[in-house]
Amino acid sequence: MLSPTDLVQAVAADLEKIRETAPLVLSLTNSVVQPLTANLLLAIGAVPAMLNDVEEAADMLRSGTGALLVNLGTVTREQGAVMQTAVREANRLNIPWVLDPVAVGALSLRTRLAGQLKEQSPRIIRGNASEIMALAGYSSVTKGPESTSSSADALHAARELALHTGAAVLVTGRTDYSTDGRQVTATENGHAMMSRVTGVGCSMGALSAACAAVSPTPLQAAVSTAVLMGIAGEMAFEQSPFPGSFAVSLLDSLYALSPEDVVRRARFLSL
Repeated sequence: MLSPTDLVQAVAADLEKIRETAPLVLSLTNSVVQPLTANLLLAIGAVPAMLNDVEEAADMLRSGTGALLVNLGTVTREQGAVMQTAVREANRLNIPWVLDPVAVGALSLRTRLAGQLKEQSPRIIRGNASEIMALAGYSSVTKGPESTSSSADALHAARELALHTGAAVLVTGRTDYSTDGRQVTATENGHAMMSRVTGVGCSMGALSAACAAVSPTPLQAAVSTAVLMGIAGEMAFEQSPFPGSFAVSLLDSLYALSPEDVVRRARFLSL
């Protein structure tokens, strides 16, 4: 496992790589969060693409896409079929893809679909505690897309899920845990206001796809996602302590985020 100093340098390097390479992230995501997701990717230095057609999704993947996001937030049967095809094509092309199992465990269609998708080699699975527990086969209670469990409650399930799927699992909450099943990194950046703005968690899935496009390992990409979004959330609250203006300030903070900010503000916990 890397030391905290090495982890900080790796996160800073991922931020610089995103801005140098501008990876295209194909986001098969929910209708509620599309504008925020697209703007967040642009702010960090990546390029967003939003499609819902199966033929166009396959074409986009073949044209040089850096990573694929599959977010189940407002999934339909038709969109589920697009996601299945896109995942198969991404795997064929060795394009990293991220599964964001929004509200899995609470609703039947997305729970079945997520169960199928997790078996298809995602590089990263990002979710709150309840979602990760449900996807790993444990009972959990959700309130819509919100978790009623803490991220620490889901750590055992996250490690099992990572070992089963081969993915890095990022459990988000007051403390964010990133694990490949063997190693665990805990980070404590962020602010409670991030849970008061629709789409921040889902957009974090898109950020993890951008990180997966440039990071040397899925686990490092998960860690970078947690740190970069967390620091941006802290910076945003310092400028805008109310939810409406906070959403705009979050984008500004991601755009302004520097490697020096990462070095100065990243917080790793000992486990």
